[in-house]
Amino acid sequence: MEPAITLAKFSLRRPSTIPVGLKVPVGKALQPAVRKIVAELNPEKVILFGSFAYGAPNPHSDVDLLVIMNTRAPHKDRSWAVSRLLLPRPFPVDILVKTPQEVERDLASGDFFVREILTRGKVLYERRK
Repeated sequence: MEPAITLAKFSLRRPSTIPVGLKVPVGKALQPAVRKIVAELNPEKVILFGSFAYGAPNPHSDVDLLVIMNTRAPHKDRSWAVSRLLLPRPFPVDILVKTPQEVERDLASGDFFVREILTRGKVLYERRK
């Protein structure tokens, strides 16, 4: 039985008209992918950013995800921990994994990239507090 997971409602512009990857439009494949990430890794937050979040995807766009979770793993191992859950990948994906402390540090140092993800990105999952 699948664990009870609350995913934030989100909409992707034209998800069914832009099939990305091999088999499935991104809109249909994204929620099951997020469910896997949540069930296995218990992140604090999963945020969609980039062209799919900002409404400008094209047939060659990948899915950009920021996963915020507590971990002590090196950066290369973090992305693999998420990436392996999406095999075989139903769509091209770029995964960024940061701890909550790293996100706070990046914001405090004026990191524009992280600030843009947090302000313009679409929250697909947020753990209840």
